[in-house]
Amino acid sequence: MFSRMPEPLNNPIDDTSDELRASGSAASRSLALLALLASEGRALSLAELALRLSLPKATTHRLCMQLIDGGYITRGLSEREFAVGPALRQLAFDTLNHGTVRGLRHDVLAELVREVGETCNFTTLDGASVLYLDRVEAPWPWRLTLDVGAHVPLHCTASGKLFLAFMPARQRRSLIAGSSLTRMTERTVVTVAALEAECKAIAKRGYSLDEEEFITGLIALAVPVRDAEGDVRATLAVHAPKARMSIAAARERLPAMLAAAERMRGLL
Repeated sequence: MFSRMPEPLNNPIDDTSDELRASGSAASRSLALLALLASEGRALSLAELALRLSLPKATTHRLCMQLIDGGYITRGLSEREFAVGPALRQLAFDTLNHGTVRGLRHDVLAELVREVGETCNFTTLDGASVLYLDRVEAPWPWRLTLDVGAHVPLHCTASGKLFLAFMPARQRRSLIAGSSLTRMTERTVVTVAALEAECKAIAKRGYSLDEEEFITGLIALAVPVRDAEGDVRATLAVHAPKARMSIAAARERLPAMLAAAERMRGLL
């Protein structure tokens, strides 16, 4: 008499392998979509996203809906456009400001302030504005205070104009076209042609100036902080009242600024 052979047990790894592959594929596609929006610096339509990612529109739309639910992307000016959302911006901020590396960057910034004698800032591009990641104040009674996490405009600040100057032309045109170019002072650049000309000059000389364009009486100079691939990821900027730092005096601080930016390069 033969006994019945037991049913083979299902292998849990085999049962879930298709699910894991699908999950991994979805995660990879979501990350690729986020990376594309972050690098482009402007809202992209569903059709553009699908084309650039080589995905069906239905798949791209499903990914967008999931990312909107998490706050990682948001709608653009129309229902069919998508842009970077607040959750992704916060993730980028936390990544650049995490633990040990943030402390090392702060040390570079503090040493720079001791060398140039004025307040210095470490900033990055956040959508259509400049985000302050860190700052060290100089020990002067009169100074401009902008807290870490604060945003300032692109078109009238040294860091903002520098970001515009070194980004791809298409991205720059899109950001400028979407900006109101608000006049902050009598010296603010408020026309597209003038701002494009200024960006061209900045790209050629390698640094940017704010000659009382953001706040009357305030002078600033910014230099790029590049990553390992040479892309501008952040800026170092020094600012001071005109009575204490002229444009000529700001330029005298350029060698120290560039040296500090090079040290920052390995801390991104």
